[in-house]
Amino acid sequence: MTDKPRIGFLGTGWIGRHRMAAILADGRVEAVAIADPSPEMAAEAQRLAPAAALVTTLDEILALAPDGVVIATPSALHAAQSIQVLDAGAAVFCQKPLGRSGDEAAAVVAAARAADRLLGVDLSYRFTTGMQRIAALVRNGELGDIHSVDLVFHNAYGPDKPWFYDRAQSGGGCVMDLGVHLVDLALWTLGFSEVREVRSHLTAGGRPVAADGIEDFAIAEIVLATGTIIRLACSWRAHAGRDAEISAQFYGTAGGAALRNVDGSFYDFSAERYRGTAAEPLSTPPEEWGGRAAVDWARRLADGQRFDPAADHLIVVSRVLDRIYAG
Repeated sequence: MTDKPRIGFLGTGWIGRHRMAAILADGRVEAVAIADPSPEMAAEAQRLAPAAALVTTLDEILALAPDGVVIATPSALHAAQSIQVLDAGAAVFCQKPLGRSGDEAAAVVAAARAADRLLGVDLSYRFTTGMQRIAALVRNGELGDIHSVDLVFHNAYGPDKPWFYDRAQSGGGCVMDLGVHLVDLALWTLGFSEVREVRSHLTAGGRPVAADGIEDFAIAEIVLATGTIIRLACSWRAHAGRDAEISAQFYGTAGGAALRNVDGSFYDFSAERYRGTAAEPLSTPPEEWGGRAAVDWARRLADGQRFDPAADHLIVVSRVLDRIYAG
């Protein structure tokens, strides 16, 4: 491609503007349109791209024939909006979750395959330096056979928007919001080995969650065909003693490695490699990693990439979430 891809931005709240800023700062694409229900949010986003048109709907964005659309809207809208964009012949970068269920995610991937368009999802923790280095150690066999993975994401606050607490709109609680990152990190690092078993325990306010309720604490165990056992815990508003507790620990027959947040931060991470009782650093903060998934998508789009079969992994992650919710 000789010209820069023209991108529409749908949803420009905090995370939408952050991803927009990262994409535009990279310089590979240009903004053609901005849409948000809040005129204030849209105007704030337009400061990043004064030449972009301010519109109000996705239809208006698509009328400008963009090459791609970045979607940062409430979860219930993700699948339908992604499919609409793909059917119009444009690529998609969507906030997580791609869908509220495996079926919704599969429908989006099918649309991307049919349209032969690039599909990306903001699974941003893959792009921390620590996880990149841990994944390399695992895949190179330097940690031996990975037999156990421990994953944690406790958010001491919880979301501040009402739609997160409506199952029809969100698709679920802390598992859908936070657990999606943990499941993706483990399966991505381990090469998406087949998932054999999933067991879970979901609670709300310390009691088993109702069938249509929203969980605020979840524990799950995932067993892979390789024998690897993945243990996962995530929550909203847990008494964690800090803003957040986030970690991903990989234990192998020849060593271990872990990613951990620093001092309760949502943004600062360190990573270490373990040999017995010895630890060596793999990465230290600070680093600007939050927009890297979006920038990676924009770069691939600018390079002319079309449908990537790795998008099928998005369905795998979503199906595991389905099984966690099934109990």
